[in-house]
Amino acid sequence: MWYWLFKYIFMGPLLTVLGRPKVEGLEYVPPSGPMILASNHLAVADSFYLPLVVKRRITFLAKAEYFTGTGLKGWFTRWFYTVAGQVPIDRTDADSAKSALDTAARILGEGKLLGMYPEGTRSPDGRLYKGKTGLARLALQTGVPVLPVAMIGTDKVNPPGSKMWHFGRVQIKFGKPMDFSRFEGLAGNRFIERAVIDEVMYELMRLSGQEYVDLYAADVKEGKVDGSAKPSARMPAAAAG
Repeated sequence: MWYWLFKYIFMGPLLTVLGRPKVEGLEYVPPSGPMILASNHLAVADSFYLPLVVKRRITFLAKAEYFTGTGLKGWFTRWFYTVAGQVPIDRTDADSAKSALDTAARILGEGKLLGMYPEGTRSPDGRLYKGKTGLARLALQTGVPVLPVAMIGTDKVNPPGSKMWHFGRVQIKFGKPMDFSRFEGLAGNRFIERAVIDEVMYELMRLSGQEYVDLYAADVKEGKVDGSAKPSARMPAAAAG
């Protein structure tokens, strides 16, 4: 109940005024049944504007830290993310990653829409970064189609690092569903999983108009690699064809 109250009463009208969302391709979202919504990730606002424009409820996987805070603030944050349709996952090691994929598979098995950010974290500079293969493995294991979604302008309405929201124009572009049944039985093959996620990232690049960077966003944020210089990056594999 709280999910729908936030969407239509408490937050929806405010988000609409702030971002004046423009939507393309909404007809590709199925009225029922499981689907993976694969979105680029520019700002926290992505997780609000995407559910705002989709009639069905979307479940997102969220880092466990959002649910472990203490005191009144911790309780409110945990409650808010829960009612907003977020499911906590631990991302600390390989066992945790497997548990997260198991949780995602369960959600899809219940016929729900699952929202995922294949970059793994928000873009540090507005560019589109290399996708992680967890989404590909999930799609191959479950046979559920992937719906690419491009979020545009959310970083202007909700600038990363700022607590202030601003007026702007948000665009949400849905691409055609992507069917990877041709790779049935090949989940776990890292070359196939890389090809699948690269295909998804190429479609996100095409929809969003973002520059693609062949680096992981998390590595750039943590200073493990230099993201300031333009990398000698290839396009996602699908673009080469």
